[in-house]
Amino acid sequence: MTETEIAAAPFLDIPDVPNLRDAGAGVYRPGLLYRSATLNRLTDEGRRRFAELGVRTVLDLRSTPEVEQYPDRLPDGVDYLHLPLLPDPATTDRAWPEDQAALYPFMAETGGIAVAAAVRALATGAPLLVHCAVGKDRTGLTIAVLQTLAGLSLEGATADFLLSNPGLGLDRGPVPYYDAAGVERLSRPVEAAHLHAALDRATARHGSLAAYLRDHGATDAELTALRSLGPA
Repeated sequence: MTETEIAAAPFLDIPDVPNLRDAGAGVYRPGLLYRSATLNRLTDEGRRRFAELGVRTVLDLRSTPEVEQYPDRLPDGVDYLHLPLLPDPATTDRAWPEDQAALYPFMAETGGIAVAAAVRALATGAPLLVHCAVGKDRTGLTIAVLQTLAGLSLEGATADFLLSNPGLGLDRGPVPYYDAAGVERLSRPVEAAHLHAALDRATARHGSLAAYLRDHGATDAELTALRSLGPA
């Protein structure tokens, strides 16, 4: 699959699940890796249609306060994993940077355990969906790592990452939203340079993405398994 084809990948239409798409991007078999925004607004009809995707595990990267205020509404039989990619603001003095250019390297520093959990879940070969609040920053970094490990070029992973802008209406500029504390904030467009800075931080600190993940709990067997899950 070329970068042009990745950039033209369709969004999946399930009501109240923004930015939902197959994130395999030509390196995983179709229907194995999905990404989206939060699943807290799924209706009964939405849950029925979500079940048809065949997702077996949902990995939620949000903080504990976000999850407590807006819990996912999942179909029966779907395993739920909650591993915050950013430090819980209620239990740490490490505040999330407001500036996107600072946020992405910070995510790489704090999110290794969560990203390694995504590797572990995907390595089982069971269909996985990764999400955070709006499905662009925390999810975007995690998906880019999974894609890169399976052999997708940086250009390809970046093209898929940037799809979040039209997927969330951010191609027209920032969009206001309310966080878990009820504070109005701006959701900003994702930028290629920010993703690259996060990947660079992970590799600079650990030597490679594979080493970054091993240092946070992923095994060599799990990393090898990702490369065996390509399209038939």
